[in-house]
Amino acid sequence: MRAEVGDRLGERATLVQFSSAFCAPCRATRRVLDEVAGLVPGVAHVEIDAEASLDLVRRLGIVRTPTVLVLDAAGRVVRRATGQPRKADVIAALGEAV
Repeated sequence: MRAEVGDRLGERATLVQFSSAFCAPCRATRRVLDEVAGLVPGVAHVEIDAEASLDLVRRLGIVRTPTVLVLDAAGRVVRRATGQPRKADVIAALGEAV
């Protein structure tokens, strides 16, 4: 994932969200992940349009939106979840990455 996210990687962790244009839960997920990234120092939130990144979606086996990947500082996937996450769950998942 490091190559795809590049310079947008967070210093400690990155929340990568795969979204699609007509996905209502994606908008709510964006708000939750933005809020968590704002609360936890060194954490970045990167949103990727699944429809515009079909090669990456296929390579990672993304089958629905929203899908959230939690990356560690090196850009390795340490957690993966589908559907709209709860803020507490995102914070707990970050514990594995930092």
